[in-house]
Amino acid sequence: MMVAGVEEERRDVGAYEVSVVLPAYNEADMLERAVDAVEKRLRELGVSFEIIIAEDGSTDSTYEIARRIAEEKDFVRLLHSDFRLGRGGALKRAFKLASGETLVYLDVDLATDLKHLEELINSVRLEGYDVATGSRLLPESNAARTRKRKLMSVTFNFLVRVLLRSELRDHQCGFKAFKKSSLTKILGEVKDEHWFWDTEILVRAQRRGLKVKEFPVRWRESKRSKVETLKDAKNMLFCILRLWRELNA
Repeated sequence: MMVAGVEEERRDVGAYEVSVVLPAYNEADMLERAVDAVEKRLRELGVSFEIIIAEDGSTDSTYEIARRIAEEKDFVRLLHSDFRLGRGGALKRAFKLASGETLVYLDVDLATDLKHLEELINSVRLEGYDVATGSRLLPESNAARTRKRKLMSVTFNFLVRVLLRSELRDHQCGFKAFKKSSLTKILGEVKDEHWFWDTEILVRAQRRGLKVKEFPVRWRESKRSKVETLKDAKNMLFCILRLWRELNA
Protein backbone atom coordinates (compact mmCIF):
# COMPACT_ATOMS: atom_id res chain seq x y z
CA MET A 1 0.00 0.00 0.00
CA MET A 2 1.45 3.39 -1.01
CA VAL A 3 -0.01 6.76 -0.08
CA ALA A 4 1.94 9.99 -0.64
CA GLY A 5 5.28 8.24 -0.36
CA VAL A 6 4.31 6.10 2.60
CA GLU A 7 3.87 2.35 2.45
CA GLU A 8 3.28 -0.62 4.66
CA GLU A 9 4.28 -4.23 4.16
CA ARG A 10 0.92 -5.78 4.96
CA ARG A 11 -0.13 -9.20 6.12
CA ASP A 12 -3.16 -10.36 8.01
CA VAL A 13 -2.75 -9.13 11.58
CA GLY A 14 -4.72 -10.29 14.56
CA ALA A 15 -4.91 -9.08 18.11
CA TYR A 16 -1.68 -9.23 20.09
CA GLU A 17 -0.96 -8.65 23.72
CA VAL A 18 2.02 -6.44 22.86
CA SER A 19 3.11 -4.34 19.88
CA VAL A 20 6.73 -3.14 19.99
CA VAL A 21 7.65 -0.26 17.68
CA LEU A 22 11.25 0.30 16.61
CA PRO A 23 11.62 3.77 15.04
CA ALA A 24 14.41 3.46 12.48
CA TYR A 25 16.23 6.27 10.68
CA ASN A 26 19.61 5.27 9.22
CA GLU A 27 19.96 2.25 11.52
CA ALA A 28 21.36 -0.23 8.98
CA ASP A 29 24.12 -1.46 11.28
CA MET A 30 21.88 -1.91 14.33
CA LEU A 31 18.41 -2.88 13.14
CA GLU A 32 18.73 -6.64 12.71
CA ARG A 33 20.51 -7.06 16.04
CA ALA A 34 17.78 -5.04 17.74
CA VAL A 35 14.95 -7.10 16.20
CA ASP A 36 16.64 -10.36 17.23
CA ALA A 37 17.28 -9.16 20.79
CA VAL A 38 13.72 -7.88 21.26
CA GLU A 39 12.25 -11.06 19.78
CA LYS A 40 14.30 -13.21 22.16
CA ARG A 41 13.23 -11.19 25.20
CA LEU A 42 9.55 -11.17 24.23
CA ARG A 43 9.55 -14.94 23.75
CA GLU A 44 11.08 -15.32 27.21
CA LEU A 45 8.20 -13.26 28.60
CA GLY A 46 5.63 -15.53 26.95
CA VAL A 47 3.40 -12.83 25.47
CA SER A 48 1.89 -12.74 22.00
CA PHE A 49 3.55 -9.93 20.08
CA GLU A 50 4.32 -8.10 16.88
CA ILE A 51 7.34 -5.95 16.12
CA ILE A 52 6.75 -2.90 13.93
CA ILE A 53 9.73 -1.33 12.20
CA ALA A 54 8.82 2.33 11.64
CA GLU A 55 11.36 3.12 8.92
CA ASP A 56 11.53 6.87 8.52
CA GLY A 57 12.92 7.92 5.14
CA SER A 58 16.40 6.51 5.70
CA THR A 59 19.21 7.42 3.32
CA ASP A 60 21.24 4.26 3.98
CA SER A 61 20.20 0.61 3.53
CA THR A 62 17.84 0.53 6.53
CA TYR A 63 14.76 0.11 4.33
CA GLU A 64 16.20 -2.83 2.39
CA ILE A 65 17.29 -4.56 5.60
CA ALA A 66 13.92 -3.92 7.23
CA ARG A 67 12.08 -5.28 4.21
CA ARG A 68 14.13 -8.47 4.26
CA ILE A 69 13.51 -8.93 7.99
CA ALA A 70 9.75 -8.44 7.49
CA GLU A 71 9.74 -11.03 4.72
CA GLU A 72 11.63 -13.56 6.85
CA LYS A 73 9.77 -13.08 10.15
CA ASP A 74 5.99 -13.29 10.17
CA PHE A 75 5.69 -11.29 13.42
CA VAL A 76 7.47 -8.26 11.91
CA ARG A 77 5.59 -5.48 10.10
CA LEU A 78 7.33 -2.79 8.14
CA LEU A 79 6.11 0.79 7.84
CA HIS A 80 8.16 2.71 5.27
CA SER A 81 8.23 6.35 4.27
CA ASP A 82 9.95 7.82 1.22
CA PHE A 83 10.39 11.07 3.15
CA ARG A 84 11.29 11.95 6.72
CA LEU A 85 8.28 11.95 9.05
CA GLY A 86 10.36 12.68 12.14
CA ARG A 87 10.71 10.44 15.18
CA GLY A 88 7.40 11.57 16.64
CA GLY A 89 5.61 11.36 13.31
CA ALA A 90 6.86 7.84 12.70
CA LEU A 91 5.83 6.75 16.20
CA LYS A 92 2.37 8.31 15.93
CA ARG A 93 1.73 6.55 12.62
CA ALA A 94 2.96 3.20 13.95
CA PHE A 95 0.86 3.37 17.11
CA LYS A 96 -2.26 4.13 15.08
CA LEU A 97 -1.68 0.97 13.04
CA ALA A 98 -0.52 -1.28 15.89
CA SER A 99 -2.68 -4.24 16.89
CA GLY A 100 -1.50 -4.83 20.47
CA GLU A 101 -3.33 -3.86 23.63
CA THR A 102 -0.03 -2.76 25.17
CA LEU A 103 1.99 -0.48 22.91
CA VAL A 104 5.75 -0.20 23.42
CA TYR A 105 8.56 1.60 21.72
CA LEU A 106 12.30 1.17 22.09
CA ASP A 107 15.24 2.98 20.55
CA VAL A 108 17.03 0.74 18.06
CA ASP A 109 20.38 1.27 19.77
CA LEU A 110 18.93 -0.58 22.81
CA ALA A 111 20.61 1.92 25.11
CA THR A 112 18.19 0.81 27.83
CA ASP A 113 18.95 -2.70 29.06
CA LEU A 114 16.29 -5.14 27.86
CA LYS A 115 16.22 -6.73 31.29
CA HIS A 116 13.77 -3.91 32.07
CA LEU A 117 11.36 -4.85 29.27
CA GLU A 118 9.31 -7.11 31.56
CA GLU A 119 8.67 -4.30 34.04
CA LEU A 120 7.90 -1.87 31.21
CA ILE A 121 5.27 -4.16 29.69
CA ASN A 122 3.77 -5.46 32.91
CA SER A 123 3.41 -1.96 34.38
CA VAL A 124 0.77 -1.36 31.73
CA ARG A 125 -0.46 -4.86 30.99
CA LEU A 126 -0.84 -6.11 34.57
CA GLU A 127 -0.38 -3.25 37.05
CA GLY A 128 -3.00 -0.88 35.67
CA TYR A 129 -0.82 2.03 34.55
CA ASP A 130 -1.79 3.96 31.43
CA VAL A 131 1.82 4.90 30.67
CA ALA A 132 5.19 3.56 31.79
CA THR A 133 8.60 5.07 31.09
CA GLY A 134 12.16 4.22 31.93
CA SER A 135 14.19 6.85 33.76
CA ARG A 136 17.88 7.67 33.72
CA LEU A 137 17.53 10.35 36.41
CA LEU A 138 16.07 8.59 39.43
CA PRO A 139 18.45 7.92 42.35
CA GLU A 140 18.38 4.18 41.61
CA SER A 141 19.08 4.63 37.88
CA ASN A 142 22.37 3.46 36.36
CA ALA A 143 23.09 5.72 33.41
CA ALA A 144 26.45 6.23 31.73
CA ARG A 145 26.92 9.17 29.35
CA THR A 146 29.15 12.15 28.71
CA ARG A 147 29.15 15.04 31.16
CA LYS A 148 27.85 17.41 28.47
CA ARG A 149 24.91 15.15 27.60
CA LYS A 150 24.04 14.68 31.28
CA LEU A 151 24.08 18.44 31.90
CA MET A 152 21.80 19.00 28.90
CA SER A 153 19.40 16.33 30.12
CA VAL A 154 19.27 17.55 33.70
CA THR A 155 18.68 21.14 32.58
CA PHE A 156 16.03 20.20 30.05
CA ASN A 157 14.10 18.01 32.47
CA PHE A 158 14.28 20.66 35.20
CA LEU A 159 12.68 23.18 32.83
CA VAL A 160 9.96 20.71 31.89
CA ARG A 161 9.13 20.07 35.53
CA VAL A 162 9.04 23.78 36.39
CA LEU A 163 7.39 25.25 33.30
CA LEU A 164 5.13 22.35 32.30
CA ARG A 165 4.43 21.14 35.85
CA SER A 166 5.48 17.57 35.20
CA GLU A 167 6.09 15.27 38.16
CA LEU A 168 8.52 13.06 36.23
CA ARG A 169 12.32 13.22 36.27
CA ASP A 170 13.22 11.94 32.78
CA HIS A 171 10.99 12.65 29.80
CA GLN A 172 13.22 11.68 26.88
CA CYS A 173 14.22 8.08 27.61
CA GLY A 174 13.41 5.98 24.52
CA PHE A 175 11.78 3.21 26.53
CA LYS A 176 8.03 3.70 26.94
CA ALA A 177 4.80 1.71 27.03
CA PHE A 178 1.15 2.72 26.76
CA LYS A 179 -2.26 1.18 27.23
CA LYS A 180 -3.75 1.38 23.75
CA SER A 181 -7.11 2.76 24.88
CA SER A 182 -5.39 5.44 26.97
CA LEU A 183 -2.94 6.48 24.27
CA THR A 184 -5.79 6.89 21.80
CA LYS A 185 -7.28 9.60 24.02
CA ILE A 186 -4.23 11.87 23.77
CA LEU A 187 -2.33 10.89 20.62
CA GLY A 188 -4.17 13.40 18.46
CA GLU A 189 -3.29 16.23 20.85
CA VAL A 190 0.46 15.78 20.43
CA LYS A 191 1.78 18.21 17.83
CA ASP A 192 5.52 17.59 17.89
CA GLU A 193 6.79 15.24 15.19
CA HIS A 194 10.41 15.01 16.24
CA TRP A 195 12.39 14.47 19.47
CA PHE A 196 10.10 16.48 21.76
CA TRP A 197 7.29 13.98 21.08
CA ASP A 198 8.43 11.93 24.11
CA THR A 199 8.11 14.86 26.47
CA GLU A 200 4.85 16.16 25.05
CA ILE A 201 3.12 12.78 25.31
CA LEU A 202 4.13 12.47 28.98
CA VAL A 203 3.09 16.01 29.87
CA ARG A 204 -0.28 15.66 28.15
CA ALA A 205 -0.84 12.27 29.79
CA GLN A 206 -0.38 13.83 33.22
CA ARG A 207 -2.64 16.78 32.36
CA ARG A 208 -5.34 14.28 31.35
CA GLY A 209 -5.04 12.50 34.70
CA LEU A 210 -3.61 9.31 33.25
CA LYS A 211 -1.70 7.02 35.59
CA VAL A 212 2.02 7.23 34.74
CA LYS A 213 4.80 5.06 36.15
CA GLU A 214 8.46 6.11 36.02
CA PHE A 215 11.04 3.51 37.02
CA PRO A 216 14.86 3.40 37.11
CA VAL A 217 16.78 1.66 34.32
CA ARG A 218 20.30 0.74 33.35
CA TRP A 219 21.20 2.88 30.32
CA ARG A 220 24.33 3.27 28.23
CA GLU A 221 24.83 6.10 25.74
CA SER A 222 25.24 4.96 22.14
CA LYS A 223 28.42 5.94 20.33
CA ARG A 224 26.18 6.75 17.36
CA SER A 225 23.93 9.23 19.14
CA LYS A 226 22.12 11.54 16.71
CA VAL A 227 21.90 14.39 19.23
CA GLU A 228 23.37 17.68 17.96
CA THR A 229 24.13 19.47 21.19
CA LEU A 230 23.59 23.18 20.47
CA LYS A 231 20.98 22.83 17.75
CA ASP A 232 18.90 20.32 19.70
CA ALA A 233 19.13 22.37 22.91
CA LYS A 234 17.69 25.40 21.12
CA ASN A 235 14.94 23.34 19.51
CA MET A 236 13.98 21.71 22.80
CA LEU A 237 13.74 25.09 24.54
CA PHE A 238 11.51 26.37 21.76
CA CYS A 239 9.30 23.28 22.10
CA ILE A 240 8.97 23.71 25.87
CA LEU A 241 7.85 27.31 25.39
CA ARG A 242 5.44 26.34 22.61
CA LEU A 243 3.76 23.70 24.79
CA TRP A 244 3.72 26.07 27.80
CA ARG A 245 1.83 28.66 25.74
CA GLU A 246 -0.67 26.07 24.51
CA LEU A 247 -1.36 24.66 27.96
CA ASN A 248 -1.75 28.11 29.48
CA ALA A 249 -3.79 29.73 26.72
